Amino acid sequence: MNQPLFLKGVMQEKIWGGSKLKKVFGYDIPSNHTGELWAISAHKNGPAVVENGPYKGKTLAELWDEHRELFGNQDGDVFPLLTKILDAEDNLSVQVHPDDAYGLEHEGELGKTECWYIIDAEEGAEIILGHHAQTKEAFERMVEQGNWDELLRSVPVKPGDFFYVPSGTIHAIGKGITILETQQSSDTTYRVYDYDRTDAKGNTRPLHIRQSIDVAMIPHQDAKLSQSTQTIEGAAIKTLVQNEFFTVQEWAVSGKAGLTAQGLYTLVSVLDGEGTLTVEDQSYTIKKGTHFILPNEIKFWTISGNLQIIASIPGENV
Repeated sequence: MNQPLFLKGVMQEKIWGGSKLKKVFGYDIPSNHTGELWAISAHKNGPAVVENGPYKGKTLAELWDEHRELFGNQDGDVFPLLTKILDAEDNLSVQVHPDDAYGLEHEGELGKTECWYIIDAEEGAEIILGHHAQTKEAFERMVEQGNWDELLRSVPVKPGDFFYVPSGTIHAIGKGITILETQQSSDTTYRVYDYDRTDAKGNTRPLHIRQSIDVAMIPHQDAKLSQSTQTIEGAAIKTLVQNEFFTVQEWAVSGKAGLTAQGLYTLVSVLDGEGTLTVEDQSYTIKKGTHFILPNEIKFWTISGNLQIIASIPGENV
């Protein structure tokens, strides 16, 4: 197939969500507590739907099952990646995700390694990334005693920052932050702490202390990133992270740029600007908030305009 797959994602309401997905990107949202857009997703809890071409109306999950050739006949029971935009009107819970082995054994799905591109952040906004405990015993003790200020490590953020969050990393997105997240296709989250908050019915959300202790990286170690930028005519291509799960890049397009496929297929999200995607002799308008996949058959394309884009390529051994 030599057409891109433009996708309509699925909104997810969250206790910590807000209305920026409408205000900033113009999306229709179900309420002013909308926390996430699952923009490129084949996960059963929120499969995106194709909006164009011969597969219009089909879900990405259906294409993965019925037309694997679109994805280079990649192995795997599930489409491997999920792209989200998150609006943290309030703090997300302090949480951790398992690796594939633990996730498959205990939850029946992949673990979750993820990464965050900070689209926007209010002055003074912070994330939690890691912790200060040096042993499992110290970690358990501080959790049991609720010594969160002593345990958790806060990191200030600003627009344009990027963070790699491997499975096992204690983390939380803080209030006032909008991010694009690229992750393994998993919805398994273990909550360590949720600020003792309650929902509209007065109920607290469940915690998963034992599982969190099982899977947490102790002591915490920051992931080492080897980033690089390639300048081509009309664009700067910055590789933000590259591992066995995904390669994530930022494309800063200014003019007309010709791009070549680097993997089996490419997931693309436009964060800002407007322009034109051209594949062979077909042109498509793309703008802030557009999400699409370039299938396996598309090996070369051009993008014209002034755009900020986050693109991801799946690992071939996921």
